[in-house]
Amino acid sequence: MNINKTRYDIFVNIVGAGILIAMVLYLWLNWQEIPESIPAHYNAAGVIDRWGNKKEIFIEVIIAWILYIGITVLERFPQIWNTGVTVTEQNKVRVYRILKNLIETQKLLIAAIFSYSALNSALSRSMSVWFLPIVLVLMFGSIAFFTVQLIKVK
Repeated sequence: MNINKTRYDIFVNIVGAGILIAMVLYLWLNWQEIPESIPAHYNAAGVIDRWGNKKEIFIEVIIAWILYIGITVLERFPQIWNTGVTVTEQNKVRVYRILKNLIETQKLLIAAIFSYSALNSALSRSMSVWFLPIVLVLMFGSIAFFTVQLIKVK
């Protein structure tokens, strides 16, 4: 089933890809200024607890792009999504639209989170103590928001 693109779809995809492209461009343009040793891991409070070679930042970049592209591919196959509700001819379009919005929102958040983390590493900064709580609220909050919409479709 082909789900028609909405303005939200277009906006989220442009912003998400833009964030990832900006991350790559920033790293490429500032590579010489990035210290040889950068934060490679943060604890839950945002404190640096492991340092690594600056080339390790590519691991984060590669994972971000793999997730983004992988999710983009999965978006095209709604029939394999676990909907959590019975999909009928009457509700199929609405159910798949809600799930596509959820997936695209998560994809945007993933792009933003990985890019923010890579930028912090490149700048050798600690994360804010609020980083993890904000990430959890955004990720699970969006899941809850779209799940409530999905339940209402039943």
